[in-house]
Amino acid sequence: MKSYCNITDSGMEDKANGSVDTKSPVENGQLPDPANWGVADVVNYFKATGFEEQATAFQDQEIDGKSLLLMTRNDVLTGLSIKLGPALKIYEYHVKPLQTQHLKSNAS
Repeated sequence: MKSYCNITDSGMEDKANGSVDTKSPVENGQLPDPANWGVADVVNYFKATGFEEQATAFQDQEIDGKSLLLMTRNDVLTGLSIKLGPALKIYEYHVKPLQTQHLKSNAS
């Protein structure tokens, strides 16, 4: 498992449920590639980004890195049985950027 550091803009205020737009774990200046993550890695990623309560949904649904990369917006909003607000933030600020980073890193 990897450990993550949180990078936040000093001008942004930390809010509950990871709602600070700039808060995301980075590895060598870019988002990590979750392709080889296990379920525990996915859970730890979301705990580290401020979604401690919602991270258990990924555990319950056995979402590993490959599954995370295949998730659609609808999967996150309805398939995980989590509240809409956090689900939207999880998809827009974490799942989608991780998918984009994975595609970019594998295109070269």
